[in-house]
Amino acid sequence: MKIDARIIPPRSAWALEQAGVHPLLARLYAARGVGSKEELDDGLARLLAPAGLHGTREAAVLLADAIRDDKRLCIVADYDCDGATACAVAVRGLRLLGARHVHYLVPDRVIDGYGLTVPIAERVAASGADLLITVDNGIASVEGVAAARALGLSVLVTDHHLPGPTLPEAEVLVNPNQPGCGFESKCIAGVGVMFYVLLALRSELRARGAYADPAAPTLDPMPGGSPRPPQPRLDSLLPLVALGTVADVVRLDANNRRLVAQGLRRIRAGSMPVGLNALFKAAGRDPRSATTFDFGFALGPRVNAAGRLADMTLGIECLLTDDAGRADELARMLDAINRERRDIEGGMRIEALRLAETLFNGESEAPPAISVFGRDFHEGVVGIVASRIKDKFHRPTFVFAASGAEGKSHELKGSGRSIPGFHLRDALDLVAKRHPGVLLRFGGHAMAAGCTIAADRFATFERAFAQVALEWLDAASLTRRLETDGPLAPEYLRIDLVDTLHREVWGQGFAPPTFSEEVEVLSQRLIADKHLALKLKHCGRPVDGMWFGRTQPVPARAVLAFRLDADEWQGVRRVRFLVEGMAGEELQHG
Repeated sequence: MKIDARIIPPRSAWALEQAGVHPLLARLYAARGVGSKEELDDGLARLLAPAGLHGTREAAVLLADAIRDDKRLCIVADYDCDGATACAVAVRGLRLLGARHVHYLVPDRVIDGYGLTVPIAERVAASGADLLITVDNGIASVEGVAAARALGLSVLVTDHHLPGPTLPEAEVLVNPNQPGCGFESKCIAGVGVMFYVLLALRSELRARGAYADPAAPTLDPMPGGSPRPPQPRLDSLLPLVALGTVADVVRLDANNRRLVAQGLRRIRAGSMPVGLNALFKAAGRDPRSATTFDFGFALGPRVNAAGRLADMTLGIECLLTDDAGRADELARMLDAINRERRDIEGGMRIEALRLAETLFNGESEAPPAISVFGRDFHEGVVGIVASRIKDKFHRPTFVFAASGAEGKSHELKGSGRSIPGFHLRDALDLVAKRHPGVLLRFGGHAMAAGCTIAADRFATFERAFAQVALEWLDAASLTRRLETDGPLAPEYLRIDLVDTLHREVWGQGFAPPTFSEEVEVLSQRLIADKHLALKLKHCGRPVDGMWFGRTQPVPARAVLAFRLDADEWQGVRRVRFLVEGMAGEELQHG
């Protein structure tokens, strides 16, 4: 492992500090590209305008007309946390804005597969819907959209995934990554796209005179004589937007950080759907001190577990209910499913790592890419296991499982995770062009993607995928690198600064602070045979350390990369280091 320090532009750090930003935060923000305090303004007024997201104006007109005509609306969601939160935002938001007939349908991962398929379109039509709205999917559903329109449905696609060569012929497409869209936040999550559509819809309804003028007398009659309602507030949806954004691991650009910051602010103040509060309780977390870590590692996995092992309807209902008792019941169910997911993942991870080890063939280096398939693997967990293998070997990785749908055992479903410098979806596209017929379906992003292949073509896929990696990745790309913020000054080893750092918005593309320097290891011991507890000396002062998942001892002096955390013992909170890596260690296997 190579540990690199981020470059800190001195002028930016100085400007931030002069503007009143804490010196440590000024240094951290400058290293992440922030050049002025204005960029740190997370006010709603600083959000990118909905008009800049291509298709929102047309979507607003389509939805406003549907509400006016009392049409039946059906949301078709994805079965991950982004899809679940996007569905909840759509249902809650459309009802707030006057839609009286809104329901949803979420595909089953095993039976239906991903996206708006032809059978899903048929089920939506059979439900009596007039308008089908996709959230977090649809941009690749060319056949499904065509089938829906042939059945007489109007179709609005809201998505954020990368489009294929052919766009679906929906009435309206809203996707920042579609050709011709100049929206600056290309990495907005699916839930964020839906939130923007609702903002545009409210603007359209306001322009049509649907809401009372705040400056007018209390009774502001509509043309029919009845009083106009006040304009609905959509900020109540921001906690859900924040959860979906972080859980989908999209890059936290300035706009996404504002969405997440606004959601966290409301959660910490106790203003959130009761289902979110129940999820915090089930996870043993305190919403008053909610962080992006809670979204990514506590709430998000519990919602995701429903789509992986059971029915995402459970997750969506937890986010939709206004009954606290029902929310607690659903959150407990999601927690139990997540525990089951962890058990399944543990067994799969061991077997997948064993299979990956066989690819070394006695070599000291791993192959440029890793593909594994297990006959007993659960397709709902392959993405998590792929992430674990990618983390261990620092190689683009695909993990495949046999499709569990009846009659489709000839298909394998795979989920992939990548490393910096290797665009996973583009790699799949090249494999498809070089080997026609191997990939039956595929889609995704640069760092995560999914595909379906014929069961008898796994060996072909494995070779083709590795060949692309061999061509695209050099030795530097295949060397694990950990970017850090350099040494930590001893005056910053304070519990109040740990709390300050935790309150900020960190995540993908805006990495949480990680420091690195040489420390003295005073003692070390194993905890539960799988974690290493350390006693360290940092700048002459003792500090506790914890290295989760580490079993090998570390030398008496080592350059460690670590994050700051707070540990509590007998009512006293102390700073501790959470170790992320050690300089000089090579890739381990065997």
